Amino acid sequence: MTTRTIVKTLAGSLALMGGLSFTAAEAKDTVFVGHLADLTGPTAFVGKPYAEGVADALKYINENGGIQGIGLEFETVDYAYKVPQAIATYKRWNSRKNMVALQGWGTGDTEALISFVAKDQVATFSASYSPHLTDPTGKNPHTKKPAPYNYFYGPSYADGARALIQWAADDWQSTGKSGNPGFVFVGANHPYPESMREAAESRAKELGFDVKTNIVSPLGAGDKTPACLRIKESGVDYIFNGNLGGAVLALMKSCKKVGVSAKVLSNIWGVDRNFLEALQPDQPIMSVAATPTWESDAPGMNLVKSIAKLSDPSGAKVRSHHYIRGVCGVFYMKEAMEWAQANGGITGANIKQGMYQKAQWVPTGLEGVCQPSTWTSVDHRGTMNVRIIAGSFNNGQPIMDTNTVIQVDRRDDWLGR
Repeated sequence: MTTRTIVKTLAGSLALMGGLSFTAAEAKDTVFVGHLADLTGPTAFVGKPYAEGVADALKYINENGGIQGIGLEFETVDYAYKVPQAIATYKRWNSRKNMVALQGWGTGDTEALISFVAKDQVATFSASYSPHLTDPTGKNPHTKKPAPYNYFYGPSYADGARALIQWAADDWQSTGKSGNPGFVFVGANHPYPESMREAAESRAKELGFDVKTNIVSPLGAGDKTPACLRIKESGVDYIFNGNLGGAVLALMKSCKKVGVSAKVLSNIWGVDRNFLEALQPDQPIMSVAATPTWESDAPGMNLVKSIAKLSDPSGAKVRSHHYIRGVCGVFYMKEAMEWAQANGGITGANIKQGMYQKAQWVPTGLEGVCQPSTWTSVDHRGTMNVRIIAGSFNNGQPIMDTNTVIQVDRRDDWLGR
């Protein structure tokens, strides 16, 4: 099995990553998978480890027989989180006759490509968990646009937010305090945080929080003192930070300096071990995870660590849970491709059907790592079980403890939003 893997930067430079070239004779035995990644843009803090998980998993599949003998040719393009670049790259890829799937990244570009991938029948597996990607038929009248070819592994941003709000409500009750707890959403005016803001605020209102007007704070790092002063003035008890990585880190550091004491909630991209190491000294934060951490003794971690050796032969590098989610996303695609190959061949349309063949599905070899997930032709919310983690830094070590698992209701009015 031979594999060609190309990483292309926006400047147009190419770097081959340990791959071999396909010959013309081999081309008929391959299908093409595009891979959009942010390696140098504003979300690279978390984009790079996720992209490494995707690339390593794709290589591993090829080195272990491909999809029933069919190789996966893939190209990783660093589009630096720029939507026009993502669209241009997709159009170039789609000019190929054998493109069947896309491993995507951000919310802005994934949502912008919904109509493209549906028209072209390209099965798309994104690292955006936007709720706008979960309604394949437009069943909910509030759905902005049906997304029949979009999938992701893990709870949606909206369902993660709803679970964290439920955690906060339970936490408030456990304190024995009276009155309604104050709540504010902080995030950029951008499709990514906006994809969870409505869910967070509406659920908070349903559960009796005193919801303040949201505070706009840019996605990038930097001084967040103005936002923190507004938070302090509001007197809220809970903050939901809809940004990611460096922006969440900057807000927490700035807010500590001005004396904000509210508890912080963050989405799945907000916290990882690098974040917690940079956050020192200890400031606890509640977040969402969809896999165990690198130290887990779950059976499926043996396969994850074998995959990781493709980019780190020593096995010494400690990977984040973002890397592990990248592996899960690729292996769901892999097994859908296997069904497709056995049922007419690997096409985008057949991969789509392959995603509906199993319930409470965990890819073979990843037991205890990937959460059991079920996609149907009318509901692309793979899981409603949200793992809440408590992140902190204690005794020189980043700690990510599973605090609880909250099952979010599969409400029809929450489909697609």
